[in-house]
Amino acid sequence: MSRLASKTLIIFLAVSASGSAATKDSCVTCHSALEEDKLLKPAKDFESDVHHQVGLTCADCHGGNPNDDSIDAMSRAQGFRGAPRRTQIPEFCGRCHSDGNYMRRFNPKMRTDQLSEYVTSVHGKRLKQGDTKVAACVDCHGVHNILAVSDTRAPVYPTNVASTCGRCHSDAHLMEGYKIPTDQVARYEKSVHSQVLAQGDTSSPTCTTCHGNHGATPPGVGSVANVCGTCHVFFAQLFQKSPHAAVFAKMGLPGCVQCHSNHEIVRPTDDFVGVGPQAVCVSCHAQGDPGFAAAQKMAVDLAKLRTSQVRAENILAVAERSGMEVSSARLQTSASEEALVKARVNVHTFDPAEVEKLTDQGIVNSTKAYEAGLDALHERNLRRKGLGLSLVFIALAMAGLYLKIREIESKPVA
Repeated sequence: MSRLASKTLIIFLAVSASGSAATKDSCVTCHSALEEDKLLKPAKDFESDVHHQVGLTCADCHGGNPNDDSIDAMSRAQGFRGAPRRTQIPEFCGRCHSDGNYMRRFNPKMRTDQLSEYVTSVHGKRLKQGDTKVAACVDCHGVHNILAVSDTRAPVYPTNVASTCGRCHSDAHLMEGYKIPTDQVARYEKSVHSQVLAQGDTSSPTCTTCHGNHGATPPGVGSVANVCGTCHVFFAQLFQKSPHAAVFAKMGLPGCVQCHSNHEIVRPTDDFVGVGPQAVCVSCHAQGDPGFAAAQKMAVDLAKLRTSQVRAENILAVAERSGMEVSSARLQTSASEEALVKARVNVHTFDPAEVEKLTDQGIVNSTKAYEAGLDALHERNLRRKGLGLSLVFIALAMAGLYLKIREIESKPVA
């Protein structure tokens, strides 16, 4: 073998040995052979852990020497840190997750402010005070089986967040010392937000959308309107200009929650407005005060528009079934529907005049659609009459022709 070939072989073997040493993990090898579940489980769980998937080993978190097969691998001299105490967990995770340069090696888009946010949260503040029952990183993300946030199996994936929060917040015994309710998840599951989320729309709000995730802070610290307004921007702007905004602020009442609740936010209907059994207005307003009259006026106007729309829809449906062209009239019904949607939004001004402007506009459009439906039915009737007369004339002509043929056939041949 030539000297060059020998050198090449030596370099290849050295590189191969180096690569083998870099991927060795004596922690997993040893723990996988143990029978005690609490020692075996971490090694098994770590196979699917996101940290393992990007090439990290047990030693990256716990220290020690993954290349040493002896018990000395877990010695302090080899940098072994072991498992952190519960109060140390945020800083333990933050050693890497707060280091922007380090995290960019794996995902340049990943946030690195989780720890700084967590220490400002209720959870973080209580943990610092020694309350070890509050949530830390591992309670939400897991320990050795941490999955990517985008993984549908992850406890922090949007569709799983409510059940993850509920592990603590639905536990009456655990929450007893904090004097907070434990029905939030049960109520949220009845909400329109939960229903939309269950249909696969991960943009629909869940616990962390409103309360925050790492910087979990109750909305009441500021204003719940600020929380709802991050998504429902236009509604929030209308409410801030309404007479309720100043009154609610003065009385210390939460704006949106006062009418819509907080966790059990059901899909609103027109029955919310007015003085009926489902109306929320009557929870504050009694007959005789201006607010009661305003609510009643808005409810009546919305009802008038809906009645007008139903009338137009019914006659257009009859015309369509008769084969008449009503596409132009359908444009009027679409405009009327749009006016109804805007009127419902304008309810948040709590100004009957603002609602009436839109309901009147919608009624004009639906009335035009109704009249177009009448015209279509009138034309249909004319066509039917014309067809009837045409059939009579055709029948008479055919009868005359038949008689003429009979007359010709009956003459003797000369």
